[in-house]
Amino acid sequence: MSDTDPFRISRRGLMLVLSSPSGAGKTTIARKILSRDDNLRMSVSATTRPKRPGEVEGLDYFFLKEENFRLMVNRRELLEHATVFGNLYGTPRAPVEKTLAAGRDVLFDIDWQGTQQLHESAREDLVSVFVLPPTTRELERRLKSRAQDSEEVVAQRMSKAADEMSHYPEYDYIIVNNDIKASVAQVEAILTAERLRRERQVGLGDFVRGLREG
Repeated sequence: MSDTDPFRISRRGLMLVLSSPSGAGKTTIARKILSRDDNLRMSVSATTRPKRPGEVEGLDYFFLKEENFRLMVNRRELLEHATVFGNLYGTPRAPVEKTLAAGRDVLFDIDWQGTQQLHESAREDLVSVFVLPPTTRELERRLKSRAQDSEEVVAQRMSKAADEMSHYPEYDYIIVNNDIKASVAQVEAILTAERLRRERQVGLGDFVRGLREG
């Protein structure tokens, strides 16, 4: 349905958060959903970590010096921010708020720390999903198969996974990612349902009044 469709009910966008331990599959799920949904935009985070091979400035992350990142924090230009494995990560506020106001949705690939901050500042716009691995052994296998990190970093991520998974009760929805196709379908079902929530359809009152008036 196009933006010019007279029967379109205007809607404020929502923030869809996907969190999981490293290797559980949230990034893969996010990429597949984005490729299939024109109304969904990926939130681009700022970070102080070094750029990895193949990453693009402004597309994967905004790569900042630590002093510039902390300046954004002080100016309250970030919706959330956290320290992960010694690097700073955060979500620039302005582009997200602009997208929501236009009735489009924003997808976040962030951890539980960032989700807690979004919950405090924007609960009405937030839909949170935590992705769990089917087993600990499978989680370790996925981390090693990515070949992005050293054995030491993989061990650190596995050690941290137990703490990360303990935060699952703070999320609206829980998915066990045993099969990526099924997990993508489940997240898409959540997104469809949340878009239809009455309180998000800000143009519903005018639409119903028009129906009643004939």
